[in-house]
Amino acid sequence: MFDAVVVGAGPAGLNAALVLGRARRDVLLVDEGSPRNAVSHAMHGFLSRDGLDPSELRRIGRAQLEPYSSVQLMHGAVEDVQTKGDTFSLTAPDGAAVEARKVLLAVGIKDALPSIAGFDPLYGNSAFHCFYCDGWEVRDQAVAVFSEGGSGYRTALMLLGWTRDVVFCTNGPSELTAEERSHLAGQGIALNERRVARLEGVGGQLERIVFEDGGTLARQVLFFHGAMGLDSTLPEKLGCALTEQGRIEVDEGGRTSVPGVFAAGDAARRRGQHPSTQVIFAAASGALAAIALHQELMYEDVGLVPALPRAAPTV
Repeated sequence: MFDAVVVGAGPAGLNAALVLGRARRDVLLVDEGSPRNAVSHAMHGFLSRDGLDPSELRRIGRAQLEPYSSVQLMHGAVEDVQTKGDTFSLTAPDGAAVEARKVLLAVGIKDALPSIAGFDPLYGNSAFHCFYCDGWEVRDQAVAVFSEGGSGYRTALMLLGWTRDVVFCTNGPSELTAEERSHLAGQGIALNERRVARLEGVGGQLERIVFEDGGTLARQVLFFHGAMGLDSTLPEKLGCALTEQGRIEVDEGGRTSVPGVFAAGDAARRRGQHPSTQVIFAAASGALAAIALHQELMYEDVGLVPALPRAAPTV
């Protein structure tokens, strides 16, 4: 039986496995290799790693787990998980049943990408979802914010920190209030409610937006705002409570509503916390959840009762 199964080997899962490995715990780290930032060429805002290719971070993370023989890596998806008394039974990618005392979900999230002709070759090159990740590189350029309706309103205003040339495209009627329209206009943001037919560009570089009425809009960059969801059905199968934004609800130690189940990374949030999705936050939350998980194992092993029923991890 493993002490813990960590599902997902992004920054959160890798950091969690590292902490648990260093704590001499038997860990199975399972990952199917489809990260949200697969199209990204570089990550930013991570001290000492600014500009590093995300795939290189994952490679380094895996390499740094090699000295810890108690950590095993397995490629594939965990298809099912069930509670089994105080422990868990998971179906591994090879179909085998895996027993674990604890589960740590670092499953990540997935974006609902715009279904517009011409979007795919632009994604990760001149079409982005995070201005903190890519705003600096496209500063002072002609930017379009795309959303279905008015959901990208705040994104359009936030992008003024990087460029003053912003057009908000809502792909049809936006249902923005008169106050919101006035606010956009007052900040110099043009509102375009025509339906988009396609995006045009060469070599991944956006050149123009073509509308269904035949009109065009010259733009260099597109930021899209849309729905996001958990990239796994395991939280639902386990019965984990979710936040208003659809993330796995956790406490300050990454504990979910299900005893013995922890969560970290983009998929996990404390109730009321803003759902920011920075790599450095994900890695930190993985370490914090791993510490809380390890201390819970130690409480059980040595018969120590926590000072609080769901105490914060002690470091």
